[in-house]
Amino acid sequence: MTNFIPIFPLSIVVFPEERLNLHIFEPRYKQLIQESATSKKPFGIPVVMDDKLQEWGSLVYVEEIATVYENGEMDIKTRGGDLFRILEVIKEIPEKLYSGAIVNYPENDRKGNPRVMQLLVQQMRALHNYLQVKKDFKKQENLLTAYDIAHHSGLTIYEEYEFLQLTRERQRQEYLKRHFEKTLPVFEQMNQLKQRIQMNGHFKNLSGFDIK
Repeated sequence: MTNFIPIFPLSIVVFPEERLNLHIFEPRYKQLIQESATSKKPFGIPVVMDDKLQEWGSLVYVEEIATVYENGEMDIKTRGGDLFRILEVIKEIPEKLYSGAIVNYPENDRKGNPRVMQLLVQQMRALHNYLQVKKDFKKQENLLTAYDIAHHSGLTIYEEYEFLQLTRERQRQEYLKRHFEKTLPVFEQMNQLKQRIQMNGHFKNLSGFDIK
């Protein structure tokens, strides 16, 4: 199925069901948000990387216009929807300040492996411990998906964009699994190095070596 949607290109990757707060200040996007909120229809956030509009993005729904300032700028709360892929960009739309695109919606399989997901959550928590950060997902861990933890797993925007194009949950789980297998040993080595440095200058309780 193809469809026309207004687009708000940004240098971020938005995942389905992700909650995202945005500050809107450009006139074209103030118009877009007002229309989207009134019609209760989504707009699209395609990814911008290296000053280039990419093909993939996510629909976004305006959940709430939290604040409207005197100059018309807005703080809004949004929720990510379906994935889309741009077929054609429509730069100028009659009587609109913003652009749009003709898109299709790839099928997106959400069925993953619960055991793998449990492992991924443990690996993410281990990473957070090394970084001394804490993340509250406000949902039970057994309900988390690969999308839920992807932004909190240390991926670059290029990796997040690769991840966005994976349309099966098991593919996404495998991507994160490989990422953690590559990343966690680096932090473990850094942690061991930190401990060795901290031990320098301390009195050490070591057993002598028996020469035989």
